[in-house]
Amino acid sequence: MSSSRQDDHDHLTNTDIAPDTRLAQAGRRAEWTSIPGQPGGIVSPAVWRASTILYEDVAHLRAARTDQHERWFYGRKGTPTAWSLADALTELEPGAKGTMLYPSGVAAISCALMAVLKPGDRLLMVDSAYDPTRTFCEKVLRPMGIDTVYYDPLIGAAIEALVDGNTRAIFLESPGSLTMEVQDVPAIVAVAKAHGLVTLIDNTWATPLFFPALSHGVDISILACTKYIVGHSDVMMGSVTTHEGWWPQIQSMAWMFGQMSSPDDCWLALRGLRTLGVRLRQHQETALAVARWLKTRAEVGEVRHPALPDCPGHDLWRRDFTGATGLFSFTLKDGDDAMRARFIDSLRHFGIGYSWGGFESLALPVDPHTIRTATRWTARDPLIRLHIGLEDAADLIADLEKAFAACSLTGRTG
Repeated sequence: MSSSRQDDHDHLTNTDIAPDTRLAQAGRRAEWTSIPGQPGGIVSPAVWRASTILYEDVAHLRAARTDQHERWFYGRKGTPTAWSLADALTELEPGAKGTMLYPSGVAAISCALMAVLKPGDRLLMVDSAYDPTRTFCEKVLRPMGIDTVYYDPLIGAAIEALVDGNTRAIFLESPGSLTMEVQDVPAIVAVAKAHGLVTLIDNTWATPLFFPALSHGVDISILACTKYIVGHSDVMMGSVTTHEGWWPQIQSMAWMFGQMSSPDDCWLALRGLRTLGVRLRQHQETALAVARWLKTRAEVGEVRHPALPDCPGHDLWRRDFTGATGLFSFTLKDGDDAMRARFIDSLRHFGIGYSWGGFESLALPVDPHTIRTATRWTARDPLIRLHIGLEDAADLIADLEKAFAACSLTGRTG
């Protein structure tokens, strides 16, 4: 993009253009894609690897010791490769001031919580949260004197009853990545604002494309970029995006903990980001086809997909979200753990492994009852979480059908 065209682009707000256009153009500033004084430039920012930055003289070295973002100082504070990715993620969240990058989603969650909490504070944590988030609360925050109280994901505005004088923050994850409850984010945000609380959300499932969290009043939006942003199951990364009010704290906490992502990983994530829109639409289409087919099977007890009418919080999903992605869960009717293992082992187009968001489909046995504390997971049937990748829907359905047959479940009605 030429400098004159870049100037025109810089005057556009991220509400002036459609999401797919933002994905194609975001983070491509002229200073990261061209050489001053030379015409033209490259399409994608290059991989800038650096630890030491050299200065012309002592005066320039001293001038660089500021808290300014996106400025040469030392490799730990990034290079144009990381800055372009962070800038692109910021552009996806209307109202955002900036984005910090981390070596994993867990690192992003941990640093965001550390930026807003201090000893004596109380954190309200959704009971359906990602298990490592709970572990951080119990193993790190609690020994520091920060209390965590878990709440029902479907509590909505009734969360106000849990707020006391020590409550500092509310953490959301909508939908939950195992049991898929959709939260009433606006109602919870309204309670938080009335009491001067900060809100954080793990927005990995929807991404800003399907749920722009800051536009819904959330203060801090966290992504495990490992999933849909990267999209290829080959990079670990997390991000935290926030508005002007919390940006200084988020930025300084990341720097003080030495959190950063390598330029090579940032380049791969930026490449993945360009196709996020088309990938999410394909994940959505195929996952819904598979989920609706599973609903017809006698071997299935329940399908938990936010876009299906009987999923907890479905009406909230319809109200607040613009799409669904590829992650959902279902139960094996009258099954047990051994049957679940046989079913998953029989699959050929689904990998067996943690994470999700890549191009390959995955199947995973999950047991929510082992981590819930505020609410009970009462389903007796074993739960399987599916991530639907970019394979053909008919092939995935045929694979699942063969797995049912292999487990001698076909034709059972319970």
